[in-house]
Amino acid sequence: MNKDLTSGNPQSVLWRFCMPLFGSIIFQQLYNIADSFVAGKFVGENALAAVGNSYEITLIFIAFAFGCNMGCSVVVSKLFGAKNYKGMKTAVYTACIFSALVCAALMIIGITSSSALLRLIRTPDEVFADSELYLDIYVWGLPFVFFYNIATGIFSALGDSKTPFFFLAASSLSNIAVDIWFVKAFNMGVAGVAWATFICQGISCILAMTVIFRRLVKMGIKEKIPLFDGRLLKQIVIIAVPSILQQSFISLGNIAIQSIINGFGAAVMAGYSAAVKLNNLVVTSFTTLGNGISNYTAQNLGAQKPERIKQGFRAGVKLVWMLNLPLFLLYFFGGGIVLKLFMDEPTELAIQTGITYLKILSPFYFVVSAKLTADGILRGTGMMKKFMLATFTDLILRVVLAFLFSETALGATGIWCAWPVGWCVATVLSIVFYSRTFAGKHFRTDIKQV
Repeated sequence: MNKDLTSGNPQSVLWRFCMPLFGSIIFQQLYNIADSFVAGKFVGENALAAVGNSYEITLIFIAFAFGCNMGCSVVVSKLFGAKNYKGMKTAVYTACIFSALVCAALMIIGITSSSALLRLIRTPDEVFADSELYLDIYVWGLPFVFFYNIATGIFSALGDSKTPFFFLAASSLSNIAVDIWFVKAFNMGVAGVAWATFICQGISCILAMTVIFRRLVKMGIKEKIPLFDGRLLKQIVIIAVPSILQQSFISLGNIAIQSIINGFGAAVMAGYSAAVKLNNLVVTSFTTLGNGISNYTAQNLGAQKPERIKQGFRAGVKLVWMLNLPLFLLYFFGGGIVLKLFMDEPTELAIQTGITYLKILSPFYFVVSAKLTADGILRGTGMMKKFMLATFTDLILRVVLAFLFSETALGATGIWCAWPVGWCVATVLSIVFYSRTFAGKHFRTDIKQV
């Protein structure tokens, strides 16, 4: 059901809206976690390394899908908050057309360049064939990735975080079952892992888009709705392009870091592959909560209620810190147990690599979650230059320091130490940008309207 985020107690409204989002991203991450789990437990350590290696490239494609999601979601949120349902429908159609064109371009690149991309990140010969196979199958499923992201963005814009949660819960659990079925029953190896994800994402995407268009029809606008609007496209692009650049540069940075890790051999690759999935589960979860705060912010700007944004920031920080605590305790004290779920008879080096990674990063989840909350407000108000500055500062520091630290006596451990430095500096920037606009007794009235 559609939900107005512009009335009611901000903390209660935001928490009710964001908790299903948190559940959704848990299930979304189960797609990749399931792939790693099945590859590591039922195929072997090299298969786990191959899936993790390909994953860094797939994140570039996901970055574009995420950007289209955010561009559509923020603009639709503002129009929904302003009760402009005609413009909202046109924005949805415009976003779908834009996303289809972006997706087609990426598919061409992926189909023709997967081998070159894997060579670029120094993929070892023993995992190259499986990495390429997984990546090729993934590319053919990109339309499902893009339009499912559009669907979830629209659901969030309408204040509905429960429907995508139900879709993701069903499809993620199905993905685990189909993963195991294809690998164990049909001995399909890495191909089985990839095809299971393809099929489950496809079904989820089709169902989600069907629900979205049925809901739009029920809004009952009698006049003819334009299918495309250049002005709305510009507004979508203003949000989408910086979001794409943010996620793309993060992905490129991760690929650069992956290339350093690959130089330490398959065992370190496997340990990192398992640990980074667990780390991404946390960081992506709080990114998604930040996206929810963007929707909350945009709806309240559309309704001309900027005073609720400050209250929303405080509520958002409380929420992410409350969710942080059990995840930190699990990773810091029980990381070895969780990592072994991904590996069948792991080498000592692989398991120790993953444990060290989690022990270094998990204490700083409280820092990066505060940054992502502030980023959600910056994005929801259209303050994309400041949003990008904080994000790129984090990325540049992490990549540069990863290269430098890996050449010291710390070796691979030095790479993990780069993360907290980037997170801390970028968090300071995001909080400062937010505070200058919203933290005083009086709010700015010249906030850029999306």
